[in-house]
Amino acid sequence: MWKAGFKWMFLIIGTMIGAGYASGREIWQFFGHESGLAIVLFSILFTYCIYLIMTISYRYQSTNYSTILEALLGDKIAKFYDILIFFYLISVTTIMIAGSGATFEVFKLSKWVGILFIAVIIVLLFIRGVQGVISLNTFILPLLITGLLTILVVFIKDEQLTFIWSLDHQSNWSSAFTFTALNILSILAVLGAVGDKIQSKKEILIASIGSGSILGLVTLLYNNSLIQISEIIILFEIPLFAILKNYPNYAYIVMSILLWFAIFTTAISSTLGIVTRLQSYVKLTLSKLAAILVILLIPLTNLGFSTLIAWLYPLYGFLNLYLLAAIILFPFYTKFSYNE
Repeated sequence: MWKAGFKWMFLIIGTMIGAGYASGREIWQFFGHESGLAIVLFSILFTYCIYLIMTISYRYQSTNYSTILEALLGDKIAKFYDILIFFYLISVTTIMIAGSGATFEVFKLSKWVGILFIAVIIVLLFIRGVQGVISLNTFILPLLITGLLTILVVFIKDEQLTFIWSLDHQSNWSSAFTFTALNILSILAVLGAVGDKIQSKKEILIASIGSGSILGLVTLLYNNSLIQISEIIILFEIPLFAILKNYPNYAYIVMSILLWFAIFTTAISSTLGIVTRLQSYVKLTLSKLAAILVILLIPLTNLGFSTLIAWLYPLYGFLNLYLLAAIILFPFYTKFSYNE
């Protein structure tokens, strides 16, 4: 029970901790000053949403995200979100593959080495199917979380930072909803693919409380550190490197590797959502679908995504808020039984 619960917990965290989160850019964009309450609310809200999504997935023994969408939104709206999620996952996977190329350039290697490397690893991983993705997350995520927490704790200790918190100044509390909404599409897509592998409600409880608590703690520590170096963050494309600016070069190397793993975990989670959905239409193995997918997406990594993202992400943000509201209100407008 505990082992299975941790397995799902790492899958959830692996989906959540992408390059944007691990680099600190996403955290600084949504939180920053006067956000302690927002982060606590996010942790609670995230736990609640994960519990509901996993419960629906378990109840219907789902193998892709369409089942969850139909339960939450009804058939007509679910069809719209089905298309939305599919293209969202496509864009995320493409950006992560391109991000792997950019990471390899840090080590003075061609971006194509990084792109081909992540593409090959994704295909090889899916030879073992969904279990391969779950097993890899169970191995990588403890390393990623430990590395990130170690850097934050060492930084806080070395700089003798104080913990900034005041209930009188918490004007940014609403960011809890937008931050949760930003990540809910990809998490729903991944959890919808593993419903038939969840064995008990206790696993769901462990996974939801564990993932919400860990992400809440890491976000709180990360944000508190960034607040206290806010005057220099503007000088860094990656806020995490502002934290590392006084550390030796090997710290940058280690963190660049960790950032690549964050990119990788997001890429495989997004690919999982795509190929499990495609498998309901095309009777091919997951590895073959993954191979076809990455071959088609590699040429797209040459395109400029900044304009596309600038247009799509506000749209996703608005539509995600509707989906988040549907998840939150689900127990109040359905006769769904949570005891079955």
